Amino acid sequence: MAKKQAQAKMEDLLRPDNFDFSMVQVINPDGEVVNKNLLPDLSDEELVQLMEDMVWSRILHERSTALNRQGRLGFYAPTFGQEASQLGSVAALEREDYLFPGYRDVPQLIKHGLPLHKAFLWSRGHVEGNSYPEDFNAYPPQIIIGAQYIQAMGAAVGIKKNGKKAVAVTWTGDGGSSQGDFYEGINFAGAYKAPAIFFIQNNGWAISTPRELQSAAPTLAQKAVAAGIPGIVVDGMDILAVYAVTKAAREYAIAGNGPVLIETLCYRFGPHTLSGDDPTRYQPEGVQEEWRAKDPLIRYRNFLEKKGLWSQEKEEEVIERTKEEIKEAIKVADQAPKQKISDFLKNMYETPDFITQEQINKFEAKENK
Repeated sequence: MAKKQAQAKMEDLLRPDNFDFSMVQVINPDGEVVNKNLLPDLSDEELVQLMEDMVWSRILHERSTALNRQGRLGFYAPTFGQEASQLGSVAALEREDYLFPGYRDVPQLIKHGLPLHKAFLWSRGHVEGNSYPEDFNAYPPQIIIGAQYIQAMGAAVGIKKNGKKAVAVTWTGDGGSSQGDFYEGINFAGAYKAPAIFFIQNNGWAISTPRELQSAAPTLAQKAVAAGIPGIVVDGMDILAVYAVTKAAREYAIAGNGPVLIETLCYRFGPHTLSGDDPTRYQPEGVQEEWRAKDPLIRYRNFLEKKGLWSQEKEEEVIERTKEEIKEAIKVADQAPKQKISDFLKNMYETPDFITQEQINKFEAKENK
């Protein structure tokens, strides 16, 4: 009975003419189940894995921040606070699905199969950080805000034309939902019923611009209405809710019904990036404290502990294992060959023109001395 109710609820949410944009939640900040009908059917091992993934991501964030401060990493966009939104969504996907992440979505890439050292090389601006195996269904993180929506839409159309049972998935922030590429992507995908899942990770701030100044729309998910596709608002600090909605959206898309837009309500603790942003200059006092009570790790930890599935000892094991994984990945990244100007020029063209080839020869002569 409960399973039928859950299915009926999801079917309602996934109707293009559904105008109920109330937030979907499965567990509250205390870790109590508030919506049994939407509780995903996961084994104890799968429930624990979700927590391990979030702890892994939190430690990856902490170590990446430290490595950036030491000058051992380049560009880095903090993920602290968005673990449930990121890891809950990618956990509901399959290896054959295609990922189109934004620059804050490196954890999803790694969990989808990208070697950690490649992620570090991407942060350093090394060409090897953008070199993926042919069988790895993902694109490197997009720096241009919102541009990944167009890429995901194109891939989704290709997936449909090729008859594959897969989806193209992309993430952007609330600021990305104000870009032209966002509207073009969801509109074109909707028109062609392409199997895509579009995420808006509404973390409250587009750098320093608050969400309420970006759009007069009460929710960002309702922007899906104009494209004729379903739009769902989900508690982005609740990993079970994110997982359940993503899973249902994937099934909906691969069944030939078209794309889904999902807005995850979350929060980024700390700066937009580590490139000089200072959130204390524009965020009102007390905002962080309010959101810390909704920390996705605390919430899910409470849920698992009540079921007897988690302990401090277990968490320490994951932390130590993650630190060792990061340590080894940095060693591998450090062994990557130094980049050369001649290589940049070679990578620019498959067949260099005369002037470019002349430049390549000139720089190679200098580099080989």
